[in-house]
Amino acid sequence: MSTVGHLINGQIVNDKNRTQPIFNPSTGDSTRQVALASKATVEQAIAAAQAAYPAWRATPPIKRARIMFRFKELLEQNADHIAQLIGEEYGKIQHDALGELQRGIENVEYACGAPELLKGEHSANVGPGIDAWSEFQPLGVVAGITPFNFPAMVPLWMYPMAIVCGNCFILKPSERDPSSTLFIAQLLQQAGLPDGVMNVVNGDKEAVDTLLRDPRVQAVSFVGSTPIAEYIYTTASAHGKRCQALGGAKNHAIVMPDADMDNTVNQLLGAAFGSSGERCMALSVAVAVGDAAADALVAKMAEAMKALKVGAYNVPSNDFGPVITAQHRDKIVGYIDSAEKQGARIVVDGRNQVVNGHENGFFVGGTLIDRVTPEMTSYQEEIFGPVLQVVRVKTMQEAMDLINAHEYGNGTCIFTRDGEAARYFTDHIMVGMVGINVPLPVPVAYHSFGGWKRSLFGDLHAYGPDGVRFYTRRKAITQRWPSAGVREGAVFSMPTMK
Repeated sequence: MSTVGHLINGQIVNDKNRTQPIFNPSTGDSTRQVALASKATVEQAIAAAQAAYPAWRATPPIKRARIMFRFKELLEQNADHIAQLIGEEYGKIQHDALGELQRGIENVEYACGAPELLKGEHSANVGPGIDAWSEFQPLGVVAGITPFNFPAMVPLWMYPMAIVCGNCFILKPSERDPSSTLFIAQLLQQAGLPDGVMNVVNGDKEAVDTLLRDPRVQAVSFVGSTPIAEYIYTTASAHGKRCQALGGAKNHAIVMPDADMDNTVNQLLGAAFGSSGERCMALSVAVAVGDAAADALVAKMAEAMKALKVGAYNVPSNDFGPVITAQHRDKIVGYIDSAEKQGARIVVDGRNQVVNGHENGFFVGGTLIDRVTPEMTSYQEEIFGPVLQVVRVKTMQEAMDLINAHEYGNGTCIFTRDGEAARYFTDHIMVGMVGINVPLPVPVAYHSFGGWKRSLFGDLHAYGPDGVRFYTRRKAITQRWPSAGVREGAVFSMPTMK
């Protein structure tokens, strides 16, 4: 069985003291294993990054950007292979994996603008013969900890920007599907990145805790579940590190009585069941305003779901594939069971999904649950699977109050033809990313991604302009060159411009 190792100082390192099997979720078979980094291995990566930092910090931003341009080309040339690796270890259908990769490439494109993004500000003559300016300077060694559900995209949210800003990076990807992440990092080396600037360590809590506690690591970015995000943020902050930790979600879609119901159903199908619902931006709750809208939505959704194709990653016509592990499949089924026991109606049941030829795969079919109430466990917690729940309310304000009361505030949307209602919704909803007839309002690469409430720990969102701010610190310089022979006496009052 082959072993997925680490990338440290430009070399693949196989730390085989501890390993963990990697499964193909479509078949249930273990296809390879991953080395779990020891504390010493992680410290080796940190040391390599620290050694590479002085030279990389001094590299002009335009030269850093040129590496990113070559990296983008290599990502596009190897897109099919990357999608294959994602499918083998995560089960994502090829078209979905390619879409994920494209979103990551867009962040590389944004990072290619480093000379513009990092040029700072300048003001001449802020006082007599005095000029002032600011610079964005790198932090040093920074780290990222990324989840299984986007092994290509989410790392590309982080390290392209961190690296073009002049930092050296250590990535700890998910140990469940690390191969595509490691391969992409090797492409960055191929693009000309100096050894030690980008390092990858595969591992578990031991690797994470080492990154969080080592004083040489200046900042940590994380994407994952809320309990882990809170732990990451608390631990990193306690050790003096800058930290952004993106947590879980419970994303609601308000369906107004005037919504184009056919379009709404089409949008909800992809938003709820794409990537098997294993997206932090998946729409998992439809809040229907009025029984007439709810009845129409449920009937049309149930009919449309008959055409859903669930199966192995390597069949392009499939809509979505398996979930990541057998344990997670059972957890999703448990949430469906609990909703049924607590009085909800299972309209479309995906609990016994069987795929011919892949009977041991980790499959859950698309599931539609009606008459869910806020007291139910399945509503309160993040299911992270191909399950859409319908909650019925009487008014739009009741729907908004429901969303605003939830502990998560990641993403939301409204389906309506009413511009006044849409404007009121965007102004008063307490959620970080909002869509109007757009079910997955994921910001483009030149904006920033992040939720509110317990969906985000830290002050800055991911990628885009906030990414520049997170991976740099501002330095303000004020300078004057006195004229020859002109000298001032001591001044003891606060300097002002009069």
